[in-house]
Amino acid sequence: MRSLLSRLDRFFAPPPAPGRVGWLSEWTYAHRGLHGNGVPENSLAAYAGAVERGMGIECDIQRSRDNAAMLVHDWELDRLTGVTGPTASYSADELAQIAFLDSEHKLAQLADLLALVDGKVPLLIEIKSRRRYDVEESCIAVRDALKNYRGAHAVMSFDPRVSRWFRRNSPQTVHGLVIREDEKGMTQKAWQRHFALWLARPDFVAYHVMALPNPMTCGLRKAGMPILTWTVDSAELLARAQIHADAPIAEGPGVP
Repeated sequence: MRSLLSRLDRFFAPPPAPGRVGWLSEWTYAHRGLHGNGVPENSLAAYAGAVERGMGIECDIQRSRDNAAMLVHDWELDRLTGVTGPTASYSADELAQIAFLDSEHKLAQLADLLALVDGKVPLLIEIKSRRRYDVEESCIAVRDALKNYRGAHAVMSFDPRVSRWFRRNSPQTVHGLVIREDEKGMTQKAWQRHFALWLARPDFVAYHVMALPNPMTCGLRKAGMPILTWTVDSAELLARAQIHADAPIAEGPGVP
């Protein structure tokens, strides 16, 4: 059965050309920027810290009420800012006036991050999605923000529709699928993980580090598809990532 699934993976989700994705494996990525010690996650200060450290950057995208790509992880603002309500209920200008909790740093747009990084380090841009969400609008917002950006970057999501959308509508953009197996994910069963892979046809996979190693990622790596892994937040998990994946998405003690 495992060999059959591996063959089906290679048929329905063939690995990309090495020259297209080789850069992915050359970096350690700061998960939500290099945050901590008063520097909020997904803040411009966290991203600037990653650039200074010479790390790639992983960031999260939520959409504002007026369809701007915002650098925010949560659907609700409460945890991060103390302001109540859905992120999508505020305009981009309104969000730009909201500071992170116990911080002077304010929320920002993807365009602000692109101006800050300016090609110095690569970006992994994760588009958030959930059931019955019009994720295509988020894809459009991210594509438009990236229109004139020339630095190394890739887009990824748990939602296989994101990778499929970029493959069809922005084929020059490297696109990936994020997978987790635990109770928090939508791909808890093997058939769900393989179906998501076949639907997405990604250039790479970002797999939950706690589920490594496994037959799926071993087969994909052997076929030539890069495997990134998250969240690497300890020395032990960093060692696991270095053996069973091609690049870690790290934070805290997992940052080498």
